[in-house]
Amino acid sequence: MTVVIIEDESLSAERLIHLINEVDVNILVLCVLDSTESAVEWFRDNTHPDVLFLDIQLGDGSAFDFLGSVTVTSSIIFTTAYDEYAIKAFKYNSIDYLLKPIEKLVLIDALNKFNELPVKSIGKTGHQLQTVGKIITNEYQKRFLIKIGEQYKNLLVEDITFFYSRAGQCYIHTGSAQHLPIDHSLDHLVDKVNPLDFFRVNRQYLIKSTSIVEIHTYFNSRLLLKLSPDNTEVIVSRDRVNDFKRWLDS
Repeated sequence: MTVVIIEDESLSAERLIHLINEVDVNILVLCVLDSTESAVEWFRDNTHPDVLFLDIQLGDGSAFDFLGSVTVTSSIIFTTAYDEYAIKAFKYNSIDYLLKPIEKLVLIDALNKFNELPVKSIGKTGHQLQTVGKIITNEYQKRFLIKIGEQYKNLLVEDITFFYSRAGQCYIHTGSAQHLPIDHSLDHLVDKVNPLDFFRVNRQYLIKSTSIVEIHTYFNSRLLLKLSPDNTEVIVSRDRVNDFKRWLDS
């Protein structure tokens, strides 16, 4: 197995190399790169390694600046000091990470997972990488401009309980039980809001986790939800039940 480390903290890089050597002396660390600029240059000019250990925040940019500049064919293991909320993004999107300070057993588990992958390619996780990048860099929409008659209302995402569509029109439902029209489709809104907070349970509803008051089993292997603040009943489609459960448990 060949490895490249992108890390701008020399002590962290040295610790990771030491742990890798302890885990498997046959793993070859090709190089350590300490900036997005040097990483882009190296990956453009060299055969990509089997595994890339990639620090999230570098001195001259982020891991996602690098990934936006080069199509990486390596399997990626992020290294990060980000808090639990950010780490949930990695779990939800099935991307491995190592939380600093890196522990040997966690490194072993991560390498074992990548050894078991049928195809070691970043191509099939491109969408997940984009999602994680947006979560880490906080690029999701924080407010929506809503037109009500001749006036406009600036609505914070925190005040939204769910989005829904009726007869081709999309609406926002708020914590004060308002129903406000919005000039976006649900397909568009899915990419606008944080997937850790919102989940599309069926074709008509995109809901926030904090709006769920009750969850009930329902016929045909579906789930019945009651949403705040007015106990709106929503059905989770059968084909989305498993993903919904994983989302709530992430």
